[in-house]
This record gives sequence, C-alpha cells and structure tokens, in this order.
Amino acid sequence: MLIEQLPWWLRIGRGMEWRRDAGEKKIYLSFDDGPIPEVTPWVLDVLDRYGIKATFFCVGENVHKHPEVYQEILQRGHRTGNHSYNHAQGLKMANRRYYDNIEQAARLIHSPLYRPPHGIVRPSQLRYLRKRYRLELSDVVPRDYSRRLSGQQVLDNACRYIRNGSIIVFHDSLKAEKNLRYALPLFIEYCLAQGWQFELLY
Repeated sequence: MLIEQLPWWLRIGRGMEWRRDAGEKKIYLSFDDGPIPEVTPWVLDVLDRYGIKATFFCVGENVHKHPEVYQEILQRGHRTGNHSYNHAQGLKMANRRYYDNIEQAARLIHSPLYRPPHGIVRPSQLRYLRKRYRLELSDVVPRDYSRRLSGQQVLDNACRYIRNGSIIVFHDSLKAEKNLRYALPLFIEYCLAQGWQFELLY
C-alpha cells in the first residue's frame, strides 16, 4: 500500500496536489513518461473509444524526438504537463541543474502543470517550483511499470485503491506497455461501471 497509495502522513509536501475533492465522484487519469510512437497513439485510441480525456505528463526529450505524437495528444483534446526533460530526479541533482532541466522541457511543453519524477523533491526545490507551476502528484500508482507484476495485478491495484477525487498515474512507456495494454481498458470499464466521471487536471 505504501507504493500503490501513499498514506496521508507521507504526503508532507505543501503545495503539491495528490488528490482532488473527495466529495465528488470524479477521478483524474494521467500518464507519465511519454510520448512515444510505440505506446502513446494506442493510449489515445483507447481514450477515444471510451470518450474520456486524460492528462499526459511528458518528458521533454521524448517530445523533442516525437513532436508529432505530442501534437496528437493536444489535437485529440487532452492536457499535457511537464515531467522534466529527461526524467530528472531532484534529490540527485543540484538545484540549479534541476531547474534548468525542467525549463528545458518547458520550452517544448507549454503547461502550468509539473509532476516531479518519482514524486520527490527537496524542500528548497518545492518552494521554487510551486511559485511557477501547479504540482500534480498522484493518489493511486498501480505500478504498471513493474516487471514483477502481471497485467491482472496492475488492474487489481488500480481498482482497489481508486476513490473519489483520485489522481491515478499509468505510464505510456515501453517498460509499462505489456501491463498497460491489459489493464487500461479494463480499468476504464470498471470506473465507468462504478459511476466515476473522468476529468482533466487544470
């Protein structure tokens, strides 16, 4: 549970949003680490099939390599956010180098939203970032990227921990592709059957 859904006492970063209004039957589907041509267009097709929109936290390097896929995300009515230029981890970098990495991505990803890779930043980095971005973390991480989990286990994680206001993160990446292709359509069908409405992050 400490991975799939962090308990409240670990959500210590003020200025970071983990979950939206728990009183509304709405959830917020998001994807990290794309865009890539092998996975992202398939995700977009699945979302179109069910008539829902999602927020894609993109890695700047992938946007640079695959601008046509990035544009397709926007053209289909989805939202994008900054996920750094090359999945930079704030705890492992000097502050200025970390900020430069994010701004390098921002030149390609024009969004007020930022999601720190792995969801961890130093307090000094948090103070800097929250003045410039809306920091969107996640309430549910079903771990589709894990080689130790099957697609069914990923689906079970997502369905078990989703709740009103949840921000859930899947990954449009090669590492997650196998589990994602199994779990995503079934997860969407489960949520729709339970009466949840999918919303974009703003």
